[in-house]
This record gives sequence, C-alpha cells and structure tokens, in this order.
Amino acid sequence: MEAEKKSSAVSDVGAWAMNIVSSVGIIMANKQLMSANGYAFSFATTLTGFHFAVTALVGLVSNATGYSSSKHVPLWELFWFSIVANMSITGMNFSLMLNSVGFYQISKLSMIPVVCVMEWILHNKHYSKEVKTAVVVVVIGVGVCTVTDVKVNLKGFLCACIAVLSTSLQQITIGSLQKKYSIGSFELLSKTAPIQALSLLVLGPFIDYYLSDKSLLNYKMSYGAILFILLSCTLAVFCNVSQYLCIGRFSAVSFQVLGHMKTVCVLTLGWLLFDSELTLKNISGMILAVVGMVIYSWAVEVEKQSSMKTNINVKNSLTEEEIRLLKEGIESKPVKDIELGESKG
Repeated sequence: MEAEKKSSAVSDVGAWAMNIVSSVGIIMANKQLMSANGYAFSFATTLTGFHFAVTALVGLVSNATGYSSSKHVPLWELFWFSIVANMSITGMNFSLMLNSVGFYQISKLSMIPVVCVMEWILHNKHYSKEVKTAVVVVVIGVGVCTVTDVKVNLKGFLCACIAVLSTSLQQITIGSLQKKYSIGSFELLSKTAPIQALSLLVLGPFIDYYLSDKSLLNYKMSYGAILFILLSCTLAVFCNVSQYLCIGRFSAVSFQVLGHMKTVCVLTLGWLLFDSELTLKNISGMILAVVGMVIYSWAVEVEKQSSMKTNINVKNSLTEEEIRLLKEGIESKPVKDIELGESKG
C-alpha cells in the first residue's frame, strides 16, 4: 500500500514537472520563433495546427506499434471537444490582439473562479474556505506580477469572455471524458488531435492573416525557423500529453494554479535569458503567488485527509451496525449441533 502511494506521488510530481518544463520551454522557443528580433513567424494559429499534426502523428505511431490502445469515444463528443478547444485557442489569440496586455492577463486570472463556478454547476463540486483563500492569494500575487495597463473595448471584452469560458470548459471536459470512458490521457489526446490539426491547418492561415495582416505564403522560411518550428512541435507533444495527464490526475482548479506557477517561471526566465525588466513589484508579486501555491497545496491535502477520515468513520459505523444486526440474528435463532443436527436451545 505504501509502495503504491509512493509510486502515485512520483507519477503526480512527474506529470507536474513535465507540464511546467514543456510549457515554459515552448514559450521560450515560440518567443524566439515569433518575435521580430527572432524569425518573425507571426502565425500562431497555424503553428498550433502544426503542433496538433505532430501530436496526431505520434498518437498514430503509438497505436500502430501497440504502445497505446484505442478505446471507443463517440465521434460527436470528440467533435464537440475539438470545437471548444479550437474556440479556446482562437479566442486567446484574438483577446491578445484586441486587448491591452493588462486586460489579457486579468482575463486569464479569471479562469480559476470561472472553473470553480462551472464545476459547481456541472458537477456540484464544493470547495473549502482554505482552498478559496489560497486561490485568492495566488490570483492577487500573479496579478501584481503581470497586470500593467488595463484598457477595455467591446470586441476585446467579448473575445476574452469566449476565450475564458471555452478554455475553462475544455479543461473540465478533459477530466470528465477520461472518467466517463475510462480512457488514458494519451489515448484521448490521440483521438482529438487529428480533428484539431485538420481544422486549425485549414482555418489557421486565414485567422492569422486577419490577426497579423501577413500571409503565410509570403513568409521566407529559413533553416533556423524550421529548426525552431520542429522544437516547438516536439515540446507541444509533451505539453499536450502532460496537460491531459495533469487534468486526469488533478482537478481543473489545480491545473489553473499550476498554470500560474508557470507564469512565475516564465517571468524569471525572461529576466535571466532575455534581459526583461524585473522590478520590486514583480518580485513581491511572485513571492505572494508562491506563498499562495504553498497554501493551496496544504489546503488540498487537508481536504483530502478530512475526506478520508469521513469515509473511515462512515465505514466503521456501518460495520458496527452490521455486527449488531448479526448478533440479534444469532440470539433470535436456535443454535444447532453440527454433528447431531439437533437444536441445543
């Protein structure tokens, strides 16, 4: 039992670590690929289509070699999930284009309370005061780190709402599909990736042209750009797999808290690698966010322990009731002699 717990804990830490490393790595690679000082490949939606195409190819090879098995999931559910996921990607791109960086960050911070409300509505899930407090501390800390100017316009606000709602619903749906069909994270990803890849590669160039006023056909591809696209796609496979792993193992709220931990890592690496400015405001916000994450981890553990004690108490009370009924049954019936087959009472 102890060995199983240790194995599960190691797997959990591995999933978290893979998600953090791959997510931060892909942001750094995309920064070099898409920035004007790098390779100026400003086609984010099409790049995401490449990501899912490579992920779909890895899934196909994995199924063909027998490394992973393919379980049945209704096609309409896969299409529904892919629509929601693509709305999330497109909504985020439009939100970043139409809004100030400050409002974009606030919209991302609002995902935790939105996920909480959605889980309460869809799954009747409740949260303890400690968890709510920790979430508030994390949100304030990351807000202090990242939010600068805040300008709001109607189009940007609508795009931000679509992005937040679709991303929150996507993260909840991943967990519910895995539980509903008893399907592994990689198996589910390999089923949804081809649909997302096809739709994003068809629509992506048009969306990117609207966003950047640049055509993919006019882009001059270099060896360096190809190398970074391949690196981005490789990291995307690990990022996508680890996202499904994390949501399958933890809740959507925990995944959002993990996302804010990545924000802190990105800010730190941006300062170390790209000479980004790191002010006292950034540092104090990061410290507050990390404190919030520690409180959140403690609060979730307390909630688990409380839930386990409740289950044990319920189990014990049922056992006592069964013993009482059993005793009453024995006392009310005559005991027979096994050898003679006669009643002793």
